[in-house]
Amino acid sequence: MSANAAAPLSLLSPSVQETERIGTRLADTLPSLTAQPAIVYLTGPLGAGKTTLARGFLAGRGFAGSVRSPTYTLLECYELSDLVVVHMDLYRIEAASELEALGIREFLTANHVLLVEWPERGVPGLPAPDLCVAMQVESSHHEIALRGDTALGAAWLRRLVELLAASS
Repeated sequence: MSANAAAPLSLLSPSVQETERIGTRLADTLPSLTAQPAIVYLTGPLGAGKTTLARGFLAGRGFAGSVRSPTYTLLECYELSDLVVVHMDLYRIEAASELEALGIREFLTANHVLLVEWPERGVPGLPAPDLCVAMQVESSHHEIALRGDTALGAAWLRRLVELLAASS
């Protein structure tokens, strides 16, 4: 493992509230984005909690309004005081070329976070992720596996691990 790498993190969520709390913790540990955006891939089957985690992230950044799944709109933009969060759901796109029509390039700037559900449908039109959040549904809980794929993602994951350790 390189000096910039962080060990992957596995979490269990027994409830919607816990999944939202994990999203809030991700928001709490977000590194500075003054020089670049952050790209987060949210993967998993329908009902795995991807939008729930995004709702928690937005709440953690101070957003108090309703957070809808962008399944039909494809993206929802949340302009917060210190950054813009773009919540994308690519489930309904047919080809990665459709991302251009969504204006994805304008969001790839500093102080932007892209939370991308169903990212596999947007490859190769999507930038590589900083953080991958893979979610699985089990009978009594959801499994959430986080992996930092860039220096930004690894730093973010290390900060999350430190926060979780301090609060347990």
